[in-house]
Amino acid sequence: MKRKNTGEKELKKTSLTIKWAFASSFFIFVVFTVFAIITYKTAVNLIIEREQEEAQQTTYEAVSHLANANQPLDKELSYKNLIEFPDLNQELVEGAQEGPTFVSELGQSNLSLYVYNLEEKLVFRTGEQEVDLRSQEAQQPEIITSGDVAGYLLIQPVYSKETREKIGYAQAFYDLSSFYDIRNRLLLVLVVLEVLSLLISSLLGYFLSRYLLRPLKTLRNTMVSIQKDPQSTILAPKPKSRDELADLTNLFNDMLARMRSYIEQQEQFVEDVSHELRTPVAVIEGHLNMLQRWGKDDPKILEESIEASIQEITRMKTLVQEMLDLSRAEQVDIYYKNEVTPAKEVIYQVFNNFKMLYPEFKFTVDDDLKKEVMIAIYRDHFEQILIIIMDNAVKYSTERKEVHLSVSNNKRELELAIQDFGEGMTQENMDKVFHRFYRVDKARARDKGGNGLGLSIVQKLLDSYNGQIMVESSLEQGTIFRVDLPLVVNEEKSNEL
Repeated sequence: MKRKNTGEKELKKTSLTIKWAFASSFFIFVVFTVFAIITYKTAVNLIIEREQEEAQQTTYEAVSHLANANQPLDKELSYKNLIEFPDLNQELVEGAQEGPTFVSELGQSNLSLYVYNLEEKLVFRTGEQEVDLRSQEAQQPEIITSGDVAGYLLIQPVYSKETREKIGYAQAFYDLSSFYDIRNRLLLVLVVLEVLSLLISSLLGYFLSRYLLRPLKTLRNTMVSIQKDPQSTILAPKPKSRDELADLTNLFNDMLARMRSYIEQQEQFVEDVSHELRTPVAVIEGHLNMLQRWGKDDPKILEESIEASIQEITRMKTLVQEMLDLSRAEQVDIYYKNEVTPAKEVIYQVFNNFKMLYPEFKFTVDDDLKKEVMIAIYRDHFEQILIIIMDNAVKYSTERKEVHLSVSNNKRELELAIQDFGEGMTQENMDKVFHRFYRVDKARARDKGGNGLGLSIVQKLLDSYNGQIMVESSLEQGTIFRVDLPLVVNEEKSNEL
């Protein structure tokens, strides 16, 4: 019991449902993480590129307006060129038309523009703080930290459009605080969505795995029930779905039914043998006891006892052999699954053998087979079926010693009929004639050496080969046994044989 409980605990620890839920959650987590990283990187790069382009464009426009001056920059010239836009010529007038847009750009809260003269003194600014010029050389956008604020720093020397001489410097600082806020919010949203997706995928994966693996759990519970009670007759419930798990359940039930059938066969075999052997053993024991007490001194009684004992031993040997044949007939699908046999050849072989063994009988055959046909059965088993039925026909023919055999076929089956003109059977006998150890007339059957197993063997063999047998009979008129066996569809295999 301790081992069983331990096994159940281990099974719970390594539950396939948990494994499946964890695997699906992990897969979704990885996929979403990759998607989130790609989304995050792409969005951040697009935003930062846009911010950089905007900073560059505003700075270049400011430098272009400042370049309209023809002397070194000072406060008045810087203000006049950046804010007032004087129409000194048509080019400046056209620039003035764009003025309101540029002024609004200069008024952005995240942009600080600083203008310096040739002595690097600040002459104009839009930012609140005064900042020194960092370099006299042109500098492309570079992210720096000014105080506690990070942003783009751009430096451009200003050259007069008229004289082509340097007249000052323009330095712009583009605050990236809004960009970092957007980036942090995006990162937070993605993290929250990823956590939510992990939780939701875990729950969905768990419930989905429970639903999909329910047939496996049912199979496990069925196995546990059978393990606790091997005599139980329960089967795994058939799932409503039509998938591999449904096929597995059906195969499990078929295997379970077959195992139970084999167990029942063994139990029936032991029960039948013990029941049938009880009488001959008792007879032999009685004769031996009689001989031991006083019969061994009487030659006549000694001879009768020995003869009776030998007869009972012979009958026991026959009974055991028939029981073994019956047991093997129930396991045809294991040993003789793909066997085929030429029908006409075997039929005429058995027919001729009976003509030789029983010359006093008239045997006739009505053959409608135009050519040899192959049937799906092991040759020895087909011979055994014919011999058992023909032997019964001979045994139960009393006055009219005649047996008629007819054979024909359709597209799928071989049709065989064996008719005798003997005692016949009642309807009650016909209903039980295929039962084990059933004899129509027990006294006559014992005299003729029958054990009541022959027709049971025939029926089991035919069931195993997907054939069938039917009986028609009338008292004092005779009996007809009709046998159908499937033909072999594969003609190439038949020709090879």
